[in-house]
Amino acid sequence: MSVAQVLMDTASDDAAMITVFERLALEAGRAIMRIFHEGCAVDAKADASPVTEADRQAERIILAGLREIYPDVPTVAEEEASAGILPSSLGKAFFLIDPLDGTKEFVKRGNDFTVNIALVRHGVPEVGVVFAPCSGKLYSGRPGRAEAADVDARFDIVARRTITTREAASPLAVVASRSHRTAETDDYIATLGSTEIVSIGSSLKFCLLAEAAADIYPRFGRTMEWDTAAGDAVLRAAGGSTSTLDGAPLSYGKRNQAHDADFANPFFVAKGR
Repeated sequence: MSVAQVLMDTASDDAAMITVFERLALEAGRAIMRIFHEGCAVDAKADASPVTEADRQAERIILAGLREIYPDVPTVAEEEASAGILPSSLGKAFFLIDPLDGTKEFVKRGNDFTVNIALVRHGVPEVGVVFAPCSGKLYSGRPGRAEAADVDARFDIVARRTITTREAASPLAVVASRSHRTAETDDYIATLGSTEIVSIGSSLKFCLLAEAAADIYPRFGRTMEWDTAAGDAVLRAAGGSTSTLDGAPLSYGKRNQAHDADFANPFFVAKGR
């Protein structure tokens, strides 16, 4: 299937793509949990962030599946990108993959790590799946439809429901990172008035907004596009938004940035309705 075909009949193509994303996320999640229970070595990448065999196996599973079905669509995946393997051109549509978001949580035996697969069209994350293998929660989003699903111990989907964001609650439920809380984040939260803090790791922060369990997620710390694309796609599909501090929608496919690395995000604020 060519990039042009991916961009054409989006309603039917996106439904089929979600099915592919979900299957690959579940397969990757199964591999991750096997390694989680068996244990593995932890290596350090060039930027000193941790990487494990779970990251590598999950990425291989996802990339093999996507490249078999969509051979003409460029892919940007975290571990390949760390090794300097990137497409020469992103075109109008490309895949963004974080095979194990929350590796620090994984290493610490936490349970908030996720598998993330997204399609970006014209700089917008439009199709995405987030799977949390420890809790068996799977989230998916495509234009006009966002869903949450329950996954059993056999990695089968056993229940599914539509999700939407909510109107702002009082007090505001603010999602804050467990591992990357900054002084700038605390300063921003202080401007919001009465709040309650919800702490959770990885891309699940976007999913809490999407399923009306929280209201706002300010991120004043470094993230990369593969960290956010899938969760952002789910949130936007559920009626939410993710914007930079100047109010512009967070865009994807950022290369040759004057003051940061390729695919690095600026600070942003994600919101429900």
